[in-house]
Amino acid sequence: MYIKMKIYRIDLKMRKAIQIKGAPSPLGPYSQAILSNKTLYISGQIPMDPITGELKTEDIKTATNQVLKNITSLLNAAEMTLKNVVKCSVFLKDMNDFNQVNEVYQNFFTGVPPARETVEVSKLPLNVNIEISCIAIID
Repeated sequence: MYIKMKIYRIDLKMRKAIQIKGAPSPLGPYSQAILSNKTLYISGQIPMDPITGELKTEDIKTATNQVLKNITSLLNAAEMTLKNVVKCSVFLKDMNDFNQVNEVYQNFFTGVPPARETVEVSKLPLNVNIEISCIAIID
């Protein structure tokens, strides 16, 4: 039995860094997001207000809201919306925050939500309580 496969070549010339003021600057040697061949890879976003540089960590709902606003800004810079997101990775400092995160998350991702995993981690950058990364595609 033979399986016919279509092979796609990744054109590195089509790779573009997305760096905007509407999302926090990277804390290390990485890009906020990379657009490559109709796919946007958004680095982990933390609850930092990009205007003031302040962390929004009063509670998990406020933090989640800020993270998803940062992601939305990066998507918009690539001429995409949350509807283009196909996968999210959520990192929580405390899995007991899971339900509260979902309450905020579902207000951003209406309709068919993207695939997702949520994991508890021992520590996140700047000791925040949540970080989310995602992948979006242009249809």
